[in-house]
Amino acid sequence: MATTKAVADKKLKFTKEQYLKWYESMLLMRRFEEKTGQVYVQQKIKGFCHLYIGQEAIVAGTVSATKKDDKHITAYRDHAHPIGLGLHPKYVMAEMYAKITGCSKGKGGSMHIFSKEHNFVGGHGIVGGQVPLGAGIAFAEKYLGTDNVCVCSMGDGAVRQGALHEAFNMAMTWKLPVIFIVENNMYAMGTSVERTSNVHDLWKLGLAYDMPSKPVDGLNVEAVHEAMEEAVNRARRGDGPTFLEMKTYRYKGHSMSDAQTYRTKEEVKEYQQQDPIEKVINTLKKNGWIDDAAIEVMEEKIKAIVNESVQFAEESPYPEADELYKDVYAEPNYPFIVE
Repeated sequence: MATTKAVADKKLKFTKEQYLKWYESMLLMRRFEEKTGQVYVQQKIKGFCHLYIGQEAIVAGTVSATKKDDKHITAYRDHAHPIGLGLHPKYVMAEMYAKITGCSKGKGGSMHIFSKEHNFVGGHGIVGGQVPLGAGIAFAEKYLGTDNVCVCSMGDGAVRQGALHEAFNMAMTWKLPVIFIVENNMYAMGTSVERTSNVHDLWKLGLAYDMPSKPVDGLNVEAVHEAMEEAVNRARRGDGPTFLEMKTYRYKGHSMSDAQTYRTKEEVKEYQQQDPIEKVINTLKKNGWIDDAAIEVMEEKIKAIVNESVQFAEESPYPEADELYKDVYAEPNYPFIVE
């Protein structure tokens, strides 16, 4: 047994601690999103709601390959990103409940999650709107002389926006420290990639700008980490951006109102057999790092956190009326201007 374990360990590029961290992080994202779907059906969450179930490996692998001061920005499927970065999920749940204790003071809802503390810059409802913002954040980091990078994520529908091409052009021209990630879950709302573009391999779009670009198995957290690590190192060296197509799959609909008539149940089941969390569990088991009892303990731990989040949200107060007049304008703070 010891000999077998030693052989298995040598084949791994990552430590036991890293796999356990990935497992806990992805499981928390998964169980949080499942609970979000439940309370949404109970009409405790209003408005649009887009779940991340099935795509957790992208966030987990991205976070493990970046550092604390790096910036992250994404679209409106945004609950998992700040949780993966360390924001307690109770603040995300409270935000979706429209409570003052939410991370956006109850003003943003599901699609506009922010966490300044964890450098999560949203959560943006306009399709593709975050892409030029991501380039702008990277420009600011370069202007200020930091070695921070910006991770800018988007869905496959966003690559149809003209702003993406403008951002790509500027990012390459100015060698901005930004990693563009398209989370390709195969469907822009209910329309497949094949029906919206002559280019089915989305990563090839970056080649028009001589941007290093490649596809990544977004259902494999190790593959995500390795691709991100290479892209991040390139950006920190001053060599500019990278475009990564993370090929993934969402188990739920585009939003909670999606009837999913555009795909079969068989297709969903086929992708569920490639579940990114199960892959990590299998690696942990194969190396003797976890057993069924430990898995049950982890499930109970995560369940308690999720239940705490719901209780926190339900017991928190709504914003007072005068909150309408707050956070509309901000005092300028330009650290690079010397009086």
